[in-house]
Amino acid sequence: MTLRLYDTATRDVRDFVPLQQGRAGVYVCGLTVQSEPHVGHVRSGVNFDVLRRWLAHQGLEVTFIRNVTDIDDKILAKSAEQGRPWWNLAYDMSRELDRAYTALNVLPPSYEPAATAHVPEMITLIEQLVEKGHAYAAADGSGDVYFDVRSWPSYGELTRQGLDDMEPAEDADPRGKRDPRDFALWKGRKAAEPATASWPSPWGPGRPGWHIECSAMAGKYLGEAFDIHGGGVDLRFPHHENEQAQSRAAGHGFASYWMHNAWITTAGEKMSKSLGNSLTIPSVLQRFRGIELRYYMVSAHYRSHVEFSFEALEEAAVGFRRIEAYLERARGVLGEIPATGMHCADFVAAMDDDLGTPAAVAAVFDVVREGNKLLAEGAGADSPALRGNAASVRAMLGVLGLDPADPAWGPARGADDQLTSAVDALVHGLLDQRAQARAAKDFAAADAIRDQIKAAGIEVEDTPDGPKWSLINGR
Repeated sequence: MTLRLYDTATRDVRDFVPLQQGRAGVYVCGLTVQSEPHVGHVRSGVNFDVLRRWLAHQGLEVTFIRNVTDIDDKILAKSAEQGRPWWNLAYDMSRELDRAYTALNVLPPSYEPAATAHVPEMITLIEQLVEKGHAYAAADGSGDVYFDVRSWPSYGELTRQGLDDMEPAEDADPRGKRDPRDFALWKGRKAAEPATASWPSPWGPGRPGWHIECSAMAGKYLGEAFDIHGGGVDLRFPHHENEQAQSRAAGHGFASYWMHNAWITTAGEKMSKSLGNSLTIPSVLQRFRGIELRYYMVSAHYRSHVEFSFEALEEAAVGFRRIEAYLERARGVLGEIPATGMHCADFVAAMDDDLGTPAAVAAVFDVVREGNKLLAEGAGADSPALRGNAASVRAMLGVLGLDPADPAWGPARGADDQLTSAVDALVHGLLDQRAQARAAKDFAAADAIRDQIKAAGIEVEDTPDGPKWSLINGR
């Protein structure tokens, strides 16, 4: 295998050598499901989906685990603000996240463990750490259990920090700690928290700390040592640093390689809910197709920050449509095009070089140009060169999750456009009837027409430029 990956731990591009020949175990930190996913959230899902597809292309059997954090301080706070049970909020947002991943053709993981379903495994791991002298129960009777960072001399090695140079998190709860930088493994229940947000434990009722969740779930499904741990660059510290420390302190080899994708930013800042500059997936998909948004993300290297703008997204979409247009023309000549073509050498070299998707996309365009030249020269259905070229384009796009003919994207683009035009004509016909009813002050009829449109899954917004329609929830 010639694949080389940048390892955050060593700060170097390393040959990828799996622990077990023919297999690869990958764990990716999923989202805390407190709110609707935005463009910045799903970048990690798309980037590591490309990794998974390329590993599979290399002939490896990939076990791909991506968790969901469905209990934590943010979920409890957000649910209290909304006056709803925390578990209801987490469940609804998990479903929104699933829809976002599906809309971008992110393959389902081998398994998607939820934190609340693995509390026994977390308690077992905490007990091991206490027994080995790396964790302690707070002496104040709060029920908290902390990892003792000074008991693990290698703490800070992932992010290359010295313990004495670290500052405790500003929002860290200091109660019962021996050192302000010690982090929570178990959080004793607070009086203001709902009883449903706590589980029995040897230290009293409470809930797991954030970091222990991933260590326990990765260990259960991938074993004590596995190949790749991935996530957003913002998780390197403290989350991944703490994961590695507690796992290795328990005697587990844990991850051989650490991979981190960069942010999607707006105005130079990380896209986040707290900054108020987030763009939810349904809202973006009202303006662009999922395949175009995925292409926009894949065109940038996973370790490069991306400054989001609709102008840049439009430019990317136009570029991708050129690839689609070639495949449509080739299909018109050849009929069905197989997706089992050969990848060109430049594409393979780019992907093997730390998933160099920008160069891989450039290689796809080179092959498309060759195909367009063949078409211009009159290549017909009996042309093996044209058939091989088009099959190669489909095969390379398939690795990137961008094959327009993949059933995951739904109807072919032409059929999709035709369907949209037909629906648009029908909706505008009903809107004209509604306008006539309102002009005649027959508001009951106007409301009935609006209800009829809504029942069909279409939402109408009255704007100064006239009524605008969209599919409810961007679907």
